[in-house]
Amino acid sequence: MAWSEETWSVGEAKIKGNPVIYKFMNEFPDEVTRHRLPWLTVVSWKYNGTNNNGMPSEEINESMIKLEDGLETIKDRELLYMDVYSATGNNLKEFVFYIADREQFMANLNKALNGHPVYPIEINFYEDKEWSELDKLQSDFGLTANKRVN
Repeated sequence: MAWSEETWSVGEAKIKGNPVIYKFMNEFPDEVTRHRLPWLTVVSWKYNGTNNNGMPSEEINESMIKLEDGLETIKDRELLYMDVYSATGNNLKEFVFYIADREQFMANLNKALNGHPVYPIEINFYEDKEWSELDKLQSDFGLTANKRVN
């Protein structure tokens, strides 16, 4: 399967009474892909959305879109990393990837964002060889049938 043609879903959840909008991969990658990309990587942007039901202001959202556009230009998609979901709401924006190598991913991320303003982001890495985070999110939205067992 060509992962560049995967389908995505959009769903809403409530966290602490605030809406959170998720955009996530519908399908669960095959075992070879999961094995190659064992690191859950979360790029987080905390903001103050108290006056907007936990959502970012228009100005912050525009900056987040520019960041997202930059993230989409990271080299070696599918070999080095795969973007799997994003979440917006409850005063937090997250872009979530599974990656192969932390140092190479960071080098490619920095190249992709060269010329961008400095964004107020945090990047955290978690070992998740089973891709349990994506599995849980898909299950939360009723997509358990899409998980492949290899």
